Amino acid sequence: MSARNPGHQGLTRAELLREMGLGPQWCLRAQASVESATQAPLGAPAADDRRQEVAAGAAAASAVLQPPANRAAAIAAMGWEQLQQSVAACRACGLCQARRQAVLGVGDVNADWLFIGEGPGAEEDARGEPFVGPAGQLLDAMLEAIDLRRGKNVYIANAVKCRPPGNRTPEAAEMATCAPYLQRQIALIRPRLIVLLGRAAAHSVLGETGSLASLRGKPFAYRGTDSAGAGIPVVVSYHPAYLLRTMSDKAKAWEDLCRARALLRAAKSEEPAEPPSH
Repeated sequence: MSARNPGHQGLTRAELLREMGLGPQWCLRAQASVESATQAPLGAPAADDRRQEVAAGAAAASAVLQPPANRAAAIAAMGWEQLQQSVAACRACGLCQARRQAVLGVGDVNADWLFIGEGPGAEEDARGEPFVGPAGQLLDAMLEAIDLRRGKNVYIANAVKCRPPGNRTPEAAEMATCAPYLQRQIALIRPRLIVLLGRAAAHSVLGETGSLASLRGKPFAYRGTDSAGAGIPVVVSYHPAYLLRTMSDKAKAWEDLCRARALLRAAKSEEPAEPPSH
């Protein structure tokens, strides 16, 4: 979740990054606007798709009302529009009580890279997009450092879709309730690599409850419901909000990003070449 730090105690963002030792290497340049055609729907469907809207809304509503076992099965069959509506209407845990809105995720729905954090913070809760506060600005700078950009071959999500009160870490039961949504996002995106930002994200996706230090650098794979497959490579790293508080670990986060990039390149090189078209 993004930590709010208005004004950065008198420092500009560039000065703050330099204080952290992140600039100019992690200096964020101006971002181009993301083309909406490649992103998961974050707003209402187009007016000319009313029939699809009614069908999707009915499916989403039915998932909200299902018992837990049936709810997971219903979510597993959803497309993006149904998923967005179901998340927006979800009342499955106590986090819904204080939220302004649920935050599904943002980015390229055909991305190679999937970044998963903990949950929305206050700013994300207000704007409906993950990682938009100071931690989000740092994440954008980190992406830029490895030639990535939010929304272009990158999708960003969270373990829980509603803001925990006081920006606290999501509880295990809350993450378990939201897990079907995250699992469906992964299944729809089919990323080549997953980067887990923070211990809570590692707990949610991998079921690992150890310290972040014990998880960093270890090889993990996400298999979802396909236990026989090779799985998606997973890299565990620090949450950007933690890095804003603990500057001494910024170099380790950079190591994690470089390792993630190397893993993705290796995965692509092992893929069979497509036959030439005639």
